[in-house]
Parts: sequence; C-alpha cells; structure tokens
Amino acid sequence: MTAPGRAHAGYGPVQLAAHLGLERWQLSRAVHGGLIGGPDLARGRWSAAAAAAALARAGQVRATAVSVPDLGAVRAAGVLSERLGVTVTADGVEELARRGLLPVAGSYKGWPLYDGRVLEGFTDAAAAAGATRAGELRTADQSAAYLRIRRSDLRHLTRCGLLAPAKWGRGPWDRRDTCSVPLYRTGDLDQLAARPGIDWAAVRAAPPGRRSPLKRLADAETVLAVLAALPGPEARP
Repeated sequence: MTAPGRAHAGYGPVQLAAHLGLERWQLSRAVHGGLIGGPDLARGRWSAAAAAAALARAGQVRATAVSVPDLGAVRAAGVLSERLGVTVTADGVEELARRGLLPVAGSYKGWPLYDGRVLEGFTDAAAAAGATRAGELRTADQSAAYLRIRRSDLRHLTRCGLLAPAKWGRGPWDRRDTCSVPLYRTGDLDQLAARPGIDWAAVRAAPPGRRSPLKRLADAETVLAVLAALPGPEARP
C-alpha cells in the first residue's frame, strides 16, 4: 500500500530501489542501460506512475543484472583473484584498464570504479597475471635493485627521460594532499632493460665511486633534448 504523501513526493533513488527489490547500483545500471526510465519529477525523483512502470520491468532487470557492482581497484582485484585463481593486485587492475581490457565505469571520491559487468565476465587469467606483474609499482630504490644497478645509475636514467614515474606515492613527510615518492612500473623497467644501446654489463660492473657509463648517455640525451627544443633557423633572429 502506498504511504500517505508518496504519490505527491515521488520516489528518490533509494526508495525506488527498495520498492523494486533492487540494489542501488542495479537501479543506476538499469536506468543508464535504458531498462528503466529516468526520473520524471524535479530533484531526480520518480512519480508513482513511473515507479509502477519500473516495477513492471523489475523482474527483467533482476534477470539480466550481474552480481558484481562497479568497484574500486582493491575490491576489483579481490573479485578477479577469487574468480581466476591467480593473484591480482590493485596495480594489476589499473594495468588491465591501461591495456584497454577493463573499462572505467565511473568514479567515487576521485577514485576510478571499474565496470562490474566486465569484471564478472573476465576469464583471461594469463592477461590478469601479466598485468599484475607489469603493473607492479616500485620505489626508486626497489627499481634500482630490480635492474641490478646503483641508485645513482637510476638517477641518470630519469634525468635524461628514459624512465619516468608512473605514479607518485605518499612519503612520511607528505601532507594528506601531497605525494612526493616516485613510483615506477615494472613493465617500464623491463622495456628499459631490453633497450638497445645500453651496455648493462658495464653499468652493473661499475664499482661504487666510479662514474657510471649511463652518465654519458644521460648527457647525450639531455643535449639532444635541448637541441630539439631550439627554434629552427627560420624562426631565429
């Protein structure tokens, strides 16, 4: 029985979802998918007539709705790990999105939400495992250890632009709104390790206190970058 005043006030999203026996996210997905009409009253509310029309289609919505809502990276990683039987991390979820295999469906408080329909239907365990490995983020010290080079060698690589942070993390002295710790993708480190023209054996053989072979490379790359930024002869006075 309709509560007094409900026909006049209409249904908000929470009330309509409860009226239809749906989760809030299922209602939102049904509206965006065109299975249920959108609000027909002011302030994003549904009239009694619109709610009755939606109720007539609620069974179809429940039959077609998947069980996974759009999720943040951590919870999405948990869903994939359980379904695929492989360890998937939040970094791996972000890497799957970067590779175009997992769409971002929205956001919550500035954080991306990943499409629950794709999460539920995702079956490529090898792709998930590969993305988790390539997407793993490492600090500068961890990156240098991964490449088996000195921390100073890594500075040369970043100075000349051969390696750039994929993200910035929060350090012990950061405020809540600042991040100062550079983090590097393992996939970028692997590509760098396979880059031709770098004598990695010589770099790794350089003892502490010895100038790195990478310094010459960094200096050369810096000069090339400066020259590329100069105006052409026709633009010079």
